[in-house]
Formats: sequence, structure tokens, C-alpha cells
Amino acid sequence: MKVDLFSIGPITVHGYGLMIAIGVIAAYLVGEKRARKLGLNPDPILSITILCLIGGFIGAKLMFYLTIIPEIIADPSQLWKTADGFVVYGGIIAGIFTGYLYIRKKKLPFFKYFDLVMPSIALAQAFGRLGCLLAGCCYGVETESRFSLVFPEDSYAPSGVRLFPTQPTLSALNFLNFFALIFLAKRVKADGQVAALYLIFYSVGRFIIEFFRGDIERGSIGVLSTSQFISIFIFIFGIALFIIRGRQARAEKS
Repeated sequence: MKVDLFSIGPITVHGYGLMIAIGVIAAYLVGEKRARKLGLNPDPILSITILCLIGGFIGAKLMFYLTIIPEIIADPSQLWKTADGFVVYGGIIAGIFTGYLYIRKKKLPFFKYFDLVMPSIALAQAFGRLGCLLAGCCYGVETESRFSLVFPEDSYAPSGVRLFPTQPTLSALNFLNFFALIFLAKRVKADGQVAALYLIFYSVGRFIIEFFRGDIERGSIGVLSTSQFISIFIFIFGIALFIIRGRQARAEKS
């Protein structure tokens, strides 16, 4: 729980940025290693990583803007505050779409690379949530439970009160998602099913954890938060993708 880790001259290393960087590097290294192991060309992995990172950043920011349209109308200067305010689902959706366009352009087998990349996405998210913990963003609701965190005054989270530990919980869930996908990748019956399992696992975990989020700048649709609303459709899509790809694989073998 430390926003600024250390400084070297005029350069300050922020905890959130460092964790994001570690997550991206880890995702790339794991993706490249798995590509070689699976007999896929590892050369496109760096390009996919960079393009998905850029697309994900833009998508996460745009979806955040959608959640604060009334505030933007009242104060258009909100559009220029690019350092904070992101919706992860926007990043996931835009990142996948960006990767899809690149993979199709290079005429690579999409579902094979889709399966290759998604465990790495979970790994990057796990480190990213540790960055949230250091910065104090994406914090939880107040609680009397001992299973809680108390943030210092220089954090984004309210200081001096017990808060549900949403950030380390989400990080743990993403690490679990990563290891589960790596394990299941050897056991699925069709290309695309690993990616489908990522969507299923992530959407379920995210839907539940949203009940314990205390930060309000996330938007809402009815009684659900924006992320909970999206989670429902991501879950349905993941289930459908898993079933359809399985049926297609069986049909190709018959």
C-alpha cells in the first residue's frame, strides 16, 4: 500500500505502474514460452502483446467515459484526465478485438492464439491488481471483519478505516484463473475452449467481488454495477463459445 515506491533523480517509480509493467512482461514471456511448447510461431507474440496493451488501454478508458457521461457533459475537462479512471472490461473487450484483427491480418489460426493469449491476460491482471493494492484504488466497502485492510492517507482509498480487501482478492482470483487455465489447456477438446473458460471464470469472480467494492466511480445499470451487468453477457458468451467450439470439433472428427 504505497503509491510511490522510490525515486531516482526526477524519476519516481509508482507502485501501480511497476506492477502493470511486471504483468505485461510476465504475460509476454509466458505467451512466448507456451507458443514454442505448443508448436506455434512465437514471433507474433510481442506484436500481439503491444497491440492488445494499447487497444486495452483505449477500451478501458472509453468504457469509463461511458459510465460518467453526465459528468463529462457538465465538465468536458474530464476527458483530458487520462491518468486514472478505467473499466477493466472495456480493456478486455478492446484488447481481444485488437488481437483478433492482428491475428486475422497475419492469417494465423485465431482460436489457437486466442487460447494461447488468455491465460497470459489473467496473469497480467493478477499483477495489475497488486498495483491497485499499492495505489489504493478499486477499494472495498467498509467492514468490521479482521479480513480487511487499512490504507494510509496518501492512498486513493479512504484512510484509517477497515475496508474489504478487494484488490488482493481479485489478484488471487486472477492468479487462480491463470493456473487453472494452464492446467485445463492440456485437457480441453477444442481450440477456443481455454479462452471460453477464461471468460466464464473471470465473469463469475468479477460479478461476486463487485458486491464488495466501495469505490463509486464505476457506473451502474439498475441495481447492478457496470461490470456486473457486463459479466452476465460475458458469462453467457463464454458458455456458448465453449459448447459451440466443442460441437465443431466433434463434427470435424466425425
